[in-house]
Amino acid sequence: MRLRQPTDFLILEELEDKGRNVATNLAAHTGKSRKNINTRLPVLEDYGLVQKIGPAERSGLYEITSEGKAALLYQDQYDQVDNFEELIEGPDTVTGDNDDNPQTSFARGGDETEDT
Repeated sequence: MRLRQPTDFLILEELEDKGRNVATNLAAHTGKSRKNINTRLPVLEDYGLVQKIGPAERSGLYEITSEGKAALLYQDQYDQVDNFEELIEGPDTVTGDNDDNPQTSFARGGDETEDT
């Protein structure tokens, strides 16, 4: 996963703060060109950090995913780790048991409490 800084993180921050949005608005809020945003959104989608949502197939409406929220949570570690993708996916993708870390669970859209 190769993110372009600061653009990709600015896009993720805007989507987290303002909710679903389109490239034109994201460009205005981030100060980046619409062309730049339109180039980066599909890349972020391929990485699973954002997803394109309807109602129309070509609507261009995006929202942040739980992986995108995790990327923001670990943004300060991006340049310090060899595999950022592995960091944001977390150890629970390998061992299946990371329920003891509510911050990680929350970043992925999980509930902090568990009903048994």
